[in-house]
Amino acid sequence: MAILSQGNAPGMAQSADAAGPTIRTIELSDLHDALKRGWEDFKAVPSHAIILCVIYPVLGLVIARVAMGYSVIPLLFPLAAGFALIGPFAALGLYELSSRRERHEGASAWDALEVLRSPSFGAMLGLGTLLLALFVTWVATAQTIYIAAFGYEGVTGISDFIKRVLTTQQGWWLTIVGCGVGFLFALAALCISVVSFPLMLDRHASAGEAIATSLRAVAKNPVPMAAWGLIVAVLLALGTLPAFLGLAVVIPLLGHATWHLYRKVIASDPNARPVPPPPHRPRKPAADFPANLFPWRNRSE
Repeated sequence: MAILSQGNAPGMAQSADAAGPTIRTIELSDLHDALKRGWEDFKAVPSHAIILCVIYPVLGLVIARVAMGYSVIPLLFPLAAGFALIGPFAALGLYELSSRRERHEGASAWDALEVLRSPSFGAMLGLGTLLLALFVTWVATAQTIYIAAFGYEGVTGISDFIKRVLTTQQGWWLTIVGCGVGFLFALAALCISVVSFPLMLDRHASAGEAIATSLRAVAKNPVPMAAWGLIVAVLLALGTLPAFLGLAVVIPLLGHATWHLYRKVIASDPNARPVPPPPHRPRKPAADFPANLFPWRNRSE
């Protein structure tokens, strides 16, 4: 599904590279614009986006309940933070919706499932599996760090856990080391996936090509990409409140915004077909009611 993207924004220098797509240089203002466009997509199809993402808040609630039941409260934060690792794959349907709106086509929940028919869906699934493995490794690592700090002794509740973390030397060590290691996991996920899935959906790139392009994009735009990673982390943290329900809004917003970020970072395909203009919709005066409810009668007249 090769599409002609939006025109080059002012101040975006292009870097030609025969080994892959051309990478643009972006500014921090482009991140704001990507979020703004993502919000517009979310407002245009909010019910569809929430239906697609309702499983994630539900999953969060289930994870929280299991954690409480099995006295692994210390894993609640690592599990919540792990959404940043698997989020790019979880948002596949949202990329499809943004792509369709970009082409002035209808966007519905069923249209989002078209991503399953993409020629590169196998590559997307492979990269998604890699991100899932990264998520599982992060959770296991976080548990190991906690055990190193406090041993195998469980906590009696959330208040007990918070007291341990904030008032003991082991707790401060846990916070510093845990956040540092978590940052490395998040950085790895960001580098290999920031534009990978949209590129595979848009140009049917292989997983290897998509990862290589994503790494090049991060290397060319280190400051904006670091800022984007911070934005994602903050929004996901806010989305876990209350009880993960905020993710029903945050995940769709970030998914749509990621598509627009991809459009800003990756130059348009020179072989792409132009995006057709939106169809003209004639005004239907109130005097024609209720005949204007049946447009096929107007065509036959």
